[in-house]
Amino acid sequence: MFFKNSLYAATALSLITASGAAADTITIATVNNGDMIRMQGYTDDFTAKTGHEVEWVTLEENVLRQRVTTDISTKGGAFDIMTIGMYETPIWGANGWLVPLNDLSAEYDAADILPAMADGLSHDGTLYAAPFYGESSMIMYRKDLMEKAGMEMPKAPTWEFIKEAAAAMTDRDDDINGICLRGKAGWGEGGAFITAMSNSFGARWFDEDWNAQFDTDAWANTLNFYKDMMDESGPAGYAANGFNENLSLFQQGKCGMWIDATVAASFVTNADDSTVADKVGFALAPDTGLGKRSNWLWAWALAIPAGTQNEAAAKEFIEWATSKDYIELVAAKEGWANVPPGARASLYENPEYQKVPFAQMTLDSILSADPRNSTVEPSPYVGIQFAAIPEFAGIATEVSQEFSAAYAGQQTIEEALAKAQDITNEAMEAAGYR
Repeated sequence: MFFKNSLYAATALSLITASGAAADTITIATVNNGDMIRMQGYTDDFTAKTGHEVEWVTLEENVLRQRVTTDISTKGGAFDIMTIGMYETPIWGANGWLVPLNDLSAEYDAADILPAMADGLSHDGTLYAAPFYGESSMIMYRKDLMEKAGMEMPKAPTWEFIKEAAAAMTDRDDDINGICLRGKAGWGEGGAFITAMSNSFGARWFDEDWNAQFDTDAWANTLNFYKDMMDESGPAGYAANGFNENLSLFQQGKCGMWIDATVAASFVTNADDSTVADKVGFALAPDTGLGKRSNWLWAWALAIPAGTQNEAAAKEFIEWATSKDYIELVAAKEGWANVPPGARASLYENPEYQKVPFAQMTLDSILSADPRNSTVEPSPYVGIQFAAIPEFAGIATEVSQEFSAAYAGQQTIEEALAKAQDITNEAMEAAGYR
C-alpha cells in the first residue's frame, strides 16, 4: 500500500497499530553503487509509509555477488531482499530460490517495465526480480579534450577511432589519461567489459558444441588491442580498476574517455561530485565493423529469496523502490538527471526526462543490445557480457583473474588465453556439457 503524503502515512501507521499488526525489519543486501547509496538516503520515506524498518548490508560488487550466492544456495536466510541482476535471476528463479513477483499491485504497473528488462529478469514468463535501474554501456568523453585534440566524436565510433583519440587526449604531465576502462578481476567487473568488447571483435565464449574459444584470433585480437591501448593511454594500475575506481578518476578530470555503464552518466554530469560535469559528451559503444557493438545489457534488480520470514514487507519495499512514485520522489529532491534510469518506459516518455542530455543515448544503447544474438558467429548461450548458464560465474571469475594478471604484466596475453582455454574446457567437461 502506498500513500501520497504524511497525513496518509500517519493514518496508515495508526491503522497498523490499531489492528495489532507488527511492523517488520527487513535486511537488504545491495551493491555500493551511487544509485543504491541514494536509495538508502530515502529509506525514511518507506518507513513512514509502511512502518517497516530497513537494515542495509552494502558491499563492493564482487563481494556482494559472493555473499548473496552463498547465502541463497545454502538457504542461509541472512537477507530478505537481494540486489541481483540478469545473470542470476532466471537461473535462481528456475531453481525455486526466489519468490515470484507475479502479484504486484495494479498501481505498481509492472507492464510499464521495459520489455528488455522484464525479459531478462524472468523465467518462463514469470518476473522474479524488479529492476531498480537498467543499463547498457556507452562512451562518456570530455568534449573539451576531444576538441583540443582536433578530433570529433562520431555518434557510433570504431575501436580504431577510440584508440587514436585516447592517444591524442593523453597528457601525462597533466595527469590526464586518454581512456579509463575496467581491468579488475571478477566476472561482473573486468570480465563483463572484456566479454562485451570481444563480441565486437568477433569472439565468443563457446562454439555451438560448448567448446571454449579462447584459442582463436578473435580473442587474441581483443586482449592485445585492449592492453596496447591501455598501456599507451590508460591510468597506472588499470588492471585493478573497476566501475567505482574509474568513476572517481573521471569525476576528478583524469580521463578523456570512459566506456562503461550508462547509469554512470548521472554521476559524471552532477556538478556536486564531478569536476567536469559541464564538459561531458556521449556516444554509442565502439565496434570494429563486424556488425556487433561492444555494449552490454544489465539491470540491478531487487529479489526476494524463498524462505524469507518477511515476504509481505519485502514486496512492499520492492514496490516502493522500483515504482513510478520513487522516480518522482528523486526527481523532486535531486532533479530528473538523477533518477534511476533504464527500467520504465514511462520515464522515456516523460517530457522532463527527455531534456536530460544522456537520456536518449541511454535508451538507444539499451534498445540496441540483443542478449539472444550477441556474437558474430553463432553461440549456444543467451547473454552479452555473460553466458546465462549456472557454471559461468565461477569459470569467468577465474578467467578474468588470468586476464587481469596479463594486463598487469605478470604473464603474457598468450599465456592468459591458454589458461582460460584450459580452465573453461575442464569446467565444462566436469559439468557435463561436453
